[in-house]
Amino acid sequence: MSDALLVGMDVGTTSCKVTVCTVDGREAATGKAPLSWEVTGDGVETDPAEVLRAVGAATGQALAQVPRGPVVGVGVASMGEAGVLLDRRGEPIAPVIAWHDDRDRELADRLADDLGRAEFIRSTGLPVRPQWSLTKHRWLTRHLPDSQRAVRRLSIAEWVVRALGGEEASEFSLASRTGWLRIDSAQWWPAALEWSGVKPSLLPPLVAAGTPLGRVSASWAGPRLLGAHLTVAGHDHLAAAIGADAAGDGDQLDSCGTAEALVRTVQAPLGGDAVHRLVSADVTVGRHALAGRLSVLGDTRGGLLLQNVQRLLGFDSAQLPDLDAAALRHRDRSVTASLEADGTVTLRGIGRNATPDRAWYAALAAGVERAVRMDADLAAVLGPHRRTVMTGGWSRSLGVRQLRCEAWNDVTVSPVHEAGGRGAALLGGVAAGIYPSSDDLPTAATDGQPDRVVQAPPLTAGSSQ
Repeated sequence: MSDALLVGMDVGTTSCKVTVCTVDGREAATGKAPLSWEVTGDGVETDPAEVLRAVGAATGQALAQVPRGPVVGVGVASMGEAGVLLDRRGEPIAPVIAWHDDRDRELADRLADDLGRAEFIRSTGLPVRPQWSLTKHRWLTRHLPDSQRAVRRLSIAEWVVRALGGEEASEFSLASRTGWLRIDSAQWWPAALEWSGVKPSLLPPLVAAGTPLGRVSASWAGPRLLGAHLTVAGHDHLAAAIGADAAGDGDQLDSCGTAEALVRTVQAPLGGDAVHRLVSADVTVGRHALAGRLSVLGDTRGGLLLQNVQRLLGFDSAQLPDLDAAALRHRDRSVTASLEADGTVTLRGIGRNATPDRAWYAALAAGVERAVRMDADLAAVLGPHRRTVMTGGWSRSLGVRQLRCEAWNDVTVSPVHEAGGRGAALLGGVAAGIYPSSDDLPTAATDGQPDRVVQAPPLTAGSSQ
């Protein structure tokens, strides 16, 4: 089956990206479609059908670039906290609430009082804040009566797999973003289920990423997928760590997207004291998409800072190299940037001499400072990382790469174009029996030779690498 193909779907907050890979792990094509959200009087939400529309559009775009070869495996990764409620007919009965929507802020405060903040942290590996599925579910059932008719709740990736014809399942790394899963036993936590009004039957059986979940039988994403083996590939950041070959001992993934995160992969279990110290630093600890491992994820939000300043300055990707070079050439710290808790960026020092490159350098410097602080918090508990692998849209920025290379002398840039999609595709290969397990996945390749990463050379201002 040398011409066989694997498809990886990565359903993120702003878009769905689909990657087609060959069975030796090489990216053959990618497709991308925006995921639209609606701002209502309650908050930010979307229709479950919109998720499927984006998946179908991105899949068609990707497969159109690969005219030959059967698709044998499909893996689906996604954002972690959003979910879909289904009635007895399997139809969605409520909107998907965005993971960053804070309509459940008051419920998060009540959660801390009712279950105990320290107990919630030790049990779930999550800080108490309005992000996790259990508070959003409780909000839905109290404000949208139809939600009480739900007989099944699925994460976004699990919903896509079901809509393609696969079996219903709860994947461990996605379950770890709900607030319902205990990280020590990897089982549902009865106290959290009861608090949010969830019967255990609402949640399907727990499975590992890469577990075969049937075959594609629905044609809405294109007839070429029919018959392919299906699996849930887990949380998108963790699929990216797998796709970028950054899930080994001592590896640190710097996922430089809008929701920038530092991801470490560690062996389970992790002691309760270590979990509490990490969560106290606003780091999450959960089950990984790799069996027997935990993910330690620190959200720096540096990508959001860069995105907001880019929007303010009004430049596009074609103009980024020149602005990066000018910012690095001047390195003027008369302008400073900071990101507030609500996502607002504050620029200080905008005087007569302020220029776009000075404002951009302020954003670059603030972003790397946030990453360095988060790395220090991780290292204080887990020890220093061995190497940092960069992926994501902002890793293509000269300024972002340069400042991280200066902060950490072990930075490498993955040759993978879409790490999340590649990781999902490879786990689709596990489900299809192409690879015996997730320990047997092909590494990324560059210049025709297999290699784990491409070493990032010292960067200089004016370079267009």
